[in-house]
Amino acid sequence: MIVRLARLAALSVPLLVTHPVLAKDAPAKAPAATEAPAAAPAAKQPSPGQTAARDRQKKCGAEWRGLTDAQKTAQGPKWPQFWSKCNKRLKGNDKA
Repeated sequence: MIVRLARLAALSVPLLVTHPVLAKDAPAKAPAATEAPAAAPAAKQPSPGQTAARDRQKKCGAEWRGLTDAQKTAQGPKWPQFWSKCNKRLKGNDKA
């Protein structure tokens, strides 16, 4: 372990010594804020299925947050099980 630290220190000394020298010789650059921003790629629109799944998750989350601790305890399942049942119910695939 000490050998590794010694090697790291020995290898980093030349970098630390030459960095300030190179910084003085290099011309000053303009701040990045003044440069033209690169064009951001257009965000991909979610598919209708992804949008519907997101809406169902938000509705189920609101239901879950609306339950009191006593109701959650009486109901039994944790969030993953609640989400599964709620998702099936909202999709219309409730077989229970």
